[in-house]
Amino acid sequence: MGRIFETRKTTMFARWNKMAKIFTRISKDIAIAVKAGGPSADNNPALRRALQNARAANMPKDKVEAAIKRASGQDAKEYEVVLYEGYAPHGIAMLVETATDNVVRTVANVRMHFKDWGGNMGNSGSVAYMFQRMGVFRLAPEGLELEALELDLIDHGLQEMGEGTGEKGEKQIIIRCAFNDFGQLQAAIEARGLHPLSSESEYIAQNHLELPEDKAKEVLELVDALEQDEDVQRVFHNLG
Repeated sequence: MGRIFETRKTTMFARWNKMAKIFTRISKDIAIAVKAGGPSADNNPALRRALQNARAANMPKDKVEAAIKRASGQDAKEYEVVLYEGYAPHGIAMLVETATDNVVRTVANVRMHFKDWGGNMGNSGSVAYMFQRMGVFRLAPEGLELEALELDLIDHGLQEMGEGTGEKGEKQIIIRCAFNDFGQLQAAIEARGLHPLSSESEYIAQNHLELPEDKAKEVLELVDALEQDEDVQRVFHNLG
């Protein structure tokens, strides 16, 4: 088992609305999952993943239930998942995943953030080839026999397994698979009674660029600005 490379976190920046933003992101994930596969978590792997993430984030149960109810209603918002590409300062490639009910608003806001923080928004395909979309599961390491788990999950799509850290520096076990194997690996993890800290699709940079701290800070300021936007779900980059 190797150490999985993880790009720098943005925890160096204090975000006043961090918890509210996390709940909003998860609520949108729930809404998208319900629209695609129905409100029953038993028959909807995407919804199960969203609910796992809600529990891990300590999202109140009433907020989770309200999100499912809203998504099941006739007047539920229709969110479109749109991926934007561009460059942060100093040539750092970025992918910005959004979930929006107003693409015109979203593209204008994303373009504004790139411009305001010294980046450049690119065309479709300009940087996406530098990333690989993968399913990513994060587990607490306590009580896990890692070598046995790794050998067991290889048959269910596991490609990479290693150590990482959470937002507060806590140790985590990170498991990755090809995006097409996401559901298969999720089922295998669930069958073993394991409860991931998070389960998400992520765009993993294939190569990383190192920058000195002052230049890296400029990149992370753009990341932070994008993450605070109401339509942005996740931001991926190749800063080492």
